[in-house]
Formats: sequence, structure tokens, C-alpha cells
Amino acid sequence: MSDNNSTKILMAFLAGAAVGAAIGYFLNSDKKDELVADLKEGATHLKDGIDESLGKARDIVDSLKKEVPEPEVQPQD
Repeated sequence: MSDNNSTKILMAFLAGAAVGAAIGYFLNSDKKDELVADLKEGATHLKDGIDESLGKARDIVDSLKKEVPEPEVQPQD
């Protein structure tokens, strides 16, 4: 393995360890409930945004379907 790949692996491991330590700290602190509530609120906002976007996309598709005429089917010999 080259030094460049070893360095990347080591940096990824250290970054993962740092993220894990930060999450562990917050989940064991007094702010755990606040953090979980914030995450739930953010997930709810994300879901609502996705639902709204999907509704708009469905409306656009439905309006396009109304504008495009149905193709005529020709009988085959």
C-alpha cells in the first residue's frame, strides 16, 4: 500500500473516531434531549419538504398528461 493511501485511511479513521466521540459526548450530556428533539424537528421539516416537492411534481406530470394527445392505435394487418 502506498503512503498516500495509508494517510487517507488513517485520516478517515481519525475523522470517524472524532465524530463518534462527539456523538457519544452529546448523547451522554444534559443536552441529549435537546439534540434528539432538534434532530427529530429537522427530519420532520425534511420529510415535509420532500412531500411538498413530490406533490408539485405529480401536479406537473398530471398537467403534462392532459396536454399531450393520446396516440392513435393503427390496426395491424
